[in-house]
Amino acid sequence: MQSPETVDNFKNLIMLVLVLTPLFIGFILPSSEQRTRLADKMLSYLVYIILTLIGIELAQVHGLGSQVGTIALYVTVLAILTIGSGLLGLMALDKFLPWQVRAQSQDIAKHRVSIRGSLVQVICVVIGYAIGWVLPESLLPPANTMTGLLMLLILLVGIGLKGSGITLKEVLVNKRGMQMSLVFTLAVLASGIVFSLMFSEVSMTQGMALSAGFGWYSLSAIVMTDAYGAVWGSVALFNDLIREFAALLFIPLFMRRYPSAAVGLGGATSLDFTLPIIQQSGGLTVVPLAISFGFIINIVSPVLMVALSALG
Repeated sequence: MQSPETVDNFKNLIMLVLVLTPLFIGFILPSSEQRTRLADKMLSYLVYIILTLIGIELAQVHGLGSQVGTIALYVTVLAILTIGSGLLGLMALDKFLPWQVRAQSQDIAKHRVSIRGSLVQVICVVIGYAIGWVLPESLLPPANTMTGLLMLLILLVGIGLKGSGITLKEVLVNKRGMQMSLVFTLAVLASGIVFSLMFSEVSMTQGMALSAGFGWYSLSAIVMTDAYGAVWGSVALFNDLIREFAALLFIPLFMRRYPSAAVGLGGATSLDFTLPIIQQSGGLTVVPLAISFGFIINIVSPVLMVALSALG
């Protein structure tokens, strides 16, 4: 008879395969402009559905009201650590290995910070919570719904990355993008270790897994919910949403003196959501760097989250 540890390891292996296989399929599928546009449109709607389902799952957590203060503490500390560590690591990279970018002041002047998208995402979670509170258990989504949506999410991301016209060679040739990705990943994972040392109930691998969302809130929320429960899934979700807020606010401020830090603030969103503000703040010359960094982080994040959460 198999031990519980063996069964858990097998489930974790299956989860890793379920995450990576759709990504590779997305890369393998023939690319077309129409398919890419469709994938992007579906992805935007899918994110809202996933966030609503996360809210529904939160409503099923017994005694959640008594845990709100604890969740807020976890989110606050984790956000400060993950955003701060990545920022400091990339600022150090800018200082010791400078990478100059000529900021376009006229673009910065035109920039308007918009948090509307992030607010809509939070509202989806709240709506989901309300739905989960009202609906009887018999009408709630099946247990494997999240896993299916996760696979679809990764597939659409793979199609989008393939359709962007970026080749792996182009990403790897961008030396600065690779340097940034390495520094950012190690710095943020180190902050996850610090987080685990601050809270005795959090293991080292769990702390690193929570930190490895790198701003990809829809994915981190699903993976962490599956691995550690809805409470930790919500911690990962709001931690990565806060990164999105911070990126919108601070990218223009850091771009002139610390361009690598500015690009890295958005983490995985540097490839899509925060790319327009990166371009507005730093000009066209910084766009290839943002794409290279964002591309690598989008590949590394799901692998690290699933692998680390599988370790406990």
